[in-house]
Amino acid sequence: MNARPLALVVEDSDDQSALLRHLLERQGYEVFSAPNAEVAVAAFVNIEPRVAILDLRLPGMSGTECARLVRERFPDCFIIVSSVLDAADYPAADAALPKPITGADLRKLLEGLAP
Repeated sequence: MNARPLALVVEDSDDQSALLRHLLERQGYEVFSAPNAEVAVAAFVNIEPRVAILDLRLPGMSGTECARLVRERFPDCFIIVSSVLDAADYPAADAALPKPITGADLRKLLEGLAP
């Protein structure tokens, strides 16, 4: 039996995190959720994400710095940044998922990565 690909979700809003978990699981992903970048970075030794969805506005370490560290540690990981910020303020990432998040928007971004 094949293991499902892992999605890393770094989101400080419980509601947004639960929504992303639900949507990603429906797309066939296993999900590791972290409430902040520090928890995500600490988990790097135990995870190998295929996709990462990162909120940019996080307590503590910024989502921008977290995106840089994810890219450095997991160069093949597809990074999606999610925020209410203007897209011009997003760091270099593979894709952007503006809030409010919809299942249709996320599905479009994940189409080429189907598990």
